Amino acid sequence: MSSRIGETLTYPVAKGGIRPEKDTFLGGENPLESMVARFDEAAHHLKLEPGLSKVLKHPEKQLIVACPVLLDNGEVEVFTGYRVLHNTARGPGKGGIRFDMQVTLDEVKALAAWMTWKCAVVNLPFGGSKGGVICDPSTMSMAELERLTRRYTAGIIDLLGPDSDVPAPDVNTNERMMAWIMDTYSMQKRHTVTAVVTGKPVAMGGSLGRREATGRGVMITAVEALKLRNLPIPGTRVVVQGFGNVGSISAELMAAQGMRILAVSDKEGGIYNRAGLDIKEVLAHVKEHKYLKSYSKADRVTNAELLELDCDVLVPAALENVITDANAARIRCKIICEGANGPTSADADQILQDAGILVVPDILANAGGVTVSYFEWVQDRGGYFWDEETVNSRLEKIMVSSFQECAVMAQRNSVSMRIAAYMVAIDRVATVHRLRGMYA
Repeated sequence: MSSRIGETLTYPVAKGGIRPEKDTFLGGENPLESMVARFDEAAHHLKLEPGLSKVLKHPEKQLIVACPVLLDNGEVEVFTGYRVLHNTARGPGKGGIRFDMQVTLDEVKALAAWMTWKCAVVNLPFGGSKGGVICDPSTMSMAELERLTRRYTAGIIDLLGPDSDVPAPDVNTNERMMAWIMDTYSMQKRHTVTAVVTGKPVAMGGSLGRREATGRGVMITAVEALKLRNLPIPGTRVVVQGFGNVGSISAELMAAQGMRILAVSDKEGGIYNRAGLDIKEVLAHVKEHKYLKSYSKADRVTNAELLELDCDVLVPAALENVITDANAARIRCKIICEGANGPTSADADQILQDAGILVVPDILANAGGVTVSYFEWVQDRGGYFWDEETVNSRLEKIMVSSFQECAVMAQRNSVSMRIAAYMVAIDRVATVHRLRGMYA
């Protein structure tokens, strides 16, 4: 199976249908089991009521849809799509849509739950949701992708809405696909509904700063982590796995802070320069050549080797389960700032903690994207749009205060930052459930 690094992936498999090797995951760990394990630990520290714990672990709605699509060659392919609403107690579901051959219902359920905690940890008035379609976008034409996106949207349309479930881009989806989703939904509603989706083009209601938001949030939380550890920011040695939107922007913004980017990687492997990479030059190379492998001013490293490089800050910005109990003991950094969702398996957490590595968890570190998605939703509903400086300053305020709340929770309860972030998030969602009561 191909290594799942970066955001544009190629698999030697058919375009659609049932995902092969069902229920196997990188590192051998089901992401839903990882989420539940961390939830249970946080709930234990919170002394959460058993009944409420059951409610918060179960998704509210799970939808599986068949998406027949007419391909360019005249054949019909049927793709399987999922949409899961995990919890909407605090507001509409919020979560991306991924197009990937590795999509499973368990993965989507885990990601939807992570979105619930992610929105809560930065105190947004959203719940969590997630969607996915089993397909290989790299083998499909733009026309086929449009037909698939619109058919999938039609299949889940009863869940969608500015007040019920608001999608966004995720792995292998982008702002153009969000435009198709908005248009499909609007045609059904017979009027334009910009707030049904975020991550749209700016010309049709998207927010300035949205493309950079996740990477900016990673940079902000990395800076706060360095401050927490009393480490200097200038000269900090950084390694970034994954050079898609999140990884590349994280690297660029960290370099602008005076940090030294030692290594970056994409799905074909990485490049390493002990003296530091010229990130602007690397970005220009990728723009022209697509991949890093032909970049000549650095040494080649594999993705596995890259994770184990000696550095101060490691940013796993690819996909889940790249740090597991198999390699956690060989990680040589002071801080891990998780740009991807679920890059560290639950069985690796204790190994990293015992090694004294500060892990800024995904639900906090990469929450910049959903925060600016919230800003986009607010702007669409109000019909008034902010300049980029306003977006970025409001994002920084939320990310810094959320980091500090999690740090206080960690210190007060003698737990890791990951469990502290879960505790902050779960407590907020549980509080709303208690106030709303049990509907009967």
